[in-house]
Amino acid sequence: MDHQLKRTVFALVMALTTMMAWAQGGNAYDQLRENPKKSYGNDCPYPFDNAQLTKAPRGYKPFYISHYSRHGSRYYWNDQLYKELDTLLTKAHDRHQLTAEGEAFYTKFMAAKQELATGVSELTQLGWEQHQRIARIMYNNFTDVFKKGGNVLAIASLSGRCVLSMSAFCQELVQCNPKIEIREQSSRFTLDGVVPTDRQNPVKHRYPRVKPRFEKNRDRFKSDDTLRDRVISRVFTSTEGLPGNLHHIGSNLINLYTSLPNIGHEGMMGNIITDDEIINQWEQSNLGSYSWVFGPQYEMIPILQDIIGKADAVISGNRQRVADLRFGHDTCIGPLTVLMGINGADRDPEDPYEVKDCYQNWQTCKASNIQLIFYKGKKSADILVKCLLNGKEARLPMATDCFPYYKWTDFRQFYEKRISSVK
Repeated sequence: MDHQLKRTVFALVMALTTMMAWAQGGNAYDQLRENPKKSYGNDCPYPFDNAQLTKAPRGYKPFYISHYSRHGSRYYWNDQLYKELDTLLTKAHDRHQLTAEGEAFYTKFMAAKQELATGVSELTQLGWEQHQRIARIMYNNFTDVFKKGGNVLAIASLSGRCVLSMSAFCQELVQCNPKIEIREQSSRFTLDGVVPTDRQNPVKHRYPRVKPRFEKNRDRFKSDDTLRDRVISRVFTSTEGLPGNLHHIGSNLINLYTSLPNIGHEGMMGNIITDDEIINQWEQSNLGSYSWVFGPQYEMIPILQDIIGKADAVISGNRQRVADLRFGHDTCIGPLTVLMGINGADRDPEDPYEVKDCYQNWQTCKASNIQLIFYKGKKSADILVKCLLNGKEARLPMATDCFPYYKWTDFRQFYEKRISSVK
């Protein structure tokens, strides 16, 4: 095949890849209607969508897995939400400024107040169970990787919810096969591979932050900003004399609502907010999410380097390991998804209405995960790699003639070039 023909084939494949990425995002609202909790964005509990996986090419079997996961479901990440709502609802109750629905909400909130205040930022039972189930699905999908046992390294951020997520995952793997030997580590020594931006990381990096192009055209997006007002009117007969501005009060109520399924208190707010209302304002919130994950994408380069370096060590035979597992945060896996361009997340459209076609914020849900599955062939020296995002086969921004499988040499070359281009 001559050079020009190769370039033409490559262009056609990349065009098809882009179209498929668009198609995945294009059905965003269908997915929201099927599972309304996806409209909660990064507050969405792990959805466990039933994913059909493509068989490996003839003669190829999986032998190694490289993985990055967010911690599972948790209580709200800081105590201000609970404290502010406690003060607000108590004062409104004492001043007889709550509606009937507001009073019912107040009663349920006060009954759970001590639990909420104690649980701030901690992993819930649901979060533990999510990682158990994901681990078992991984084992069952790729039994060839684990059936003889083997060594696994699992690293986590210094956060307790990440350490417990790691523990749940690793315990389940060992339940699947007691021959698996797992070394779990949460330390400053391994932060570069899991949370490189942690202030305690002894390795300091300076990478540029970037803005997505749609931000220049954000005013083209016509948003409905009435949800906060509607929610407030359902809780309070009047807000006169109550602490906090109306925008902040409304945001707190919405944030509490989307967090409730993660902590076992779904229904606490009655009909004060509905899922349909959250769906109706999802695209607007998704724009904010895209800016948030797009900006720090280059700060995740050390994680991508960790993935490449450890995979190379296994492939070359310098390290005997069947899996490398990483447990961190949405602040890492979201930008990593953009850095790697998974399902077109790096496409950076100028039109704000196109953002939903390349990134949906439920991709960064609780326990969200990226799995890279490596395959060896009996008759070929090529190593193949497949990417799963939250259990579904995902597209990468490089050419392949056997999607969802990519040549490891192409994968490594593409991302090393992307890394070296960042100044």
